[in-house]
Amino acid sequence: MPPSRLERWVVNFRARHGATALAVAGGALSGAAEDSSTFTARLPFDAAYAGLPDPGAFATTATTPDDWGLLLVRKGGFAVARLSGGATVASKVGQRHVQGRTKAGGQSQQRFARRRDNQARQAYEAAADHAARLLGDLRGPLVGGGDRTAVEEVLADPRLRRLVPVEPWLPVPDPRRAVLEQAARDAAAVRVTVVNAAAEPGEAT
Repeated sequence: MPPSRLERWVVNFRARHGATALAVAGGALSGAAEDSSTFTARLPFDAAYAGLPDPGAFATTATTPDDWGLLLVRKGGFAVARLSGGATVASKVGQRHVQGRTKAGGQSQQRFARRRDNQARQAYEAAADHAARLLGDLRGPLVGGGDRTAVEEVLADPRLRRLVPVEPWLPVPDPRRAVLEQAARDAAAVRVTVVNAAAEPGEAT
């Protein structure tokens, strides 16, 4: 969720679950309610929190870096962006056709697999070229999303090997402009994981 919403969210959590004790541990703000429900809030960009157990103080430290990047890759396309705070400085979104799987067997299957691998390799090379142009001198954190193996293939390029994505990983569909814009908002959000006393755990962003 946006950091500005956290204080109100904690107020609502207390209204639903009763008196809630707040604590700071493992770089996160946590809450334990009298009905045994809990939540854990983590800062974006894998930053560690070490301040007071107070939602307002926590929210003020959830800042967006002056220089950071996004790299989203799937077999159907890629999106790369260089950002300063919440503003996009430069970006590139591209699509590449990679054939789906086939039920054919034998040599046809082998030829199809080679062609598919070549298409994926060309797509990753295109993504790496744009990532090197936009992120090669990146000073701040890099947030990744999409297919982890695909992102690893792109970052294996010698021009990009110093870049290591921070958490959280963003599970995105085939990157398009709208997907990239939403990913930028998600990357800067506070991650809140809730465990209700009588329910399965869930996460809010």
